[in-house]
Amino acid sequence: MKPRVMIVEDDLAVLEALKLMLEDYYEVIVALNGREAINLYEKFKPDIVLMDISMPEVDGVEATKAILEKYPKAVIICVTAFAAHRGKEILEAGAKEIIEKPFTRKHLLERIEHYLQKQKV
Repeated sequence: MKPRVMIVEDDLAVLEALKLMLEDYYEVIVALNGREAINLYEKFKPDIVLMDISMPEVDGVEATKAILEKYPKAVIICVTAFAAHRGKEILEAGAKEIIEKPFTRKHLLERIEHYLQKQKV
């Protein structure tokens, strides 16, 4: 069974690009905002969450806090263009690291694999 990765992103073009980068390697679940992410995390318990920061309804910082409050072992990686503005905030909320847009597929896959390997130990 493939590891499960949830992408939380409100920009449909970015969401589709991420999905294309990952779907050959992982089971991909998508959420369009933080509220949806919280509900889908509960349902699917993904191995890794790729969380944008700036989204409508519930932003990535609040969604990260909510998921980690209920599931402290959740692995959330922030994927954002706003690292300079809100990076510290999402790391304090519990995200493991920040991957800044733009990034390469190779870098993204390396970081996901890093955390998947840590979960196996």
